[in-house]
Amino acid sequence: MFNMGMTELILILVIALVVFGPGKLPEVGKALGRGIQEFRSATSGESAKEEIKELKNEVKAEEKK
Repeated sequence: MFNMGMTELILILVIALVVFGPGKLPEVGKALGRGIQEFRSATSGESAKEEIKELKNEVKAEEKK
């Protein structure tokens, strides 16, 4: 995707460590990972399929009432 070497990755990590601090860095990493995962699922169409299933289940639950 991006043509980055080891030095660029280390530089980005050091800058992130300075900006966010060692306490917040794991939280930022998790949030970034979740964002990327959601983006990938949204672009592949899996998210829409899951939403349709959830809506169908909600409709069925409402019909039973």
